[in-house]
Amino acid sequence: MEILNVLAAAVASYAFGSVWYMVLAKPWMAAAGVAESDIKDENGKMVGGPAPFIIAFVCAIIIAGMMRHIFMLAGIVDVGKGMVAGFGIGVFIVTPWIATNYAFSMRPRALTIIDGGYAVIGSTLMGIVLTLF
Repeated sequence: MEILNVLAAAVASYAFGSVWYMVLAKPWMAAAGVAESDIKDENGKMVGGPAPFIIAFVCAIIIAGMMRHIFMLAGIVDVGKGMVAGFGIGVFIVTPWIATNYAFSMRPRALTIIDGGYAVIGSTLMGIVLTLF
């Protein structure tokens, strides 16, 4: 049953990320310094193929698995605590790490906000889903 929780949490976060980055595609590309011609060929297909999407999903599974492990060690079993813990992981662990990396690489603050926002909401969703069943 635990593997289903992990997979469901990964799917929830990944699906949210798909919507998040579709809505924020233009601001993200501007902040990241990426032109559409950098990521799509002349036929409109992704230059990197499916690899970034596969990597993102595998990473979502790894994150959800570790969050499940942390939740079990901490005794987090109800949805409210899962939501708060997921939010805390996103706000106080993932986003500061993103901010540190982006500060040293002199990336725009907007990129930190967009990517950090996804980390916060994605982690919160994972926390909710991990404690639903």
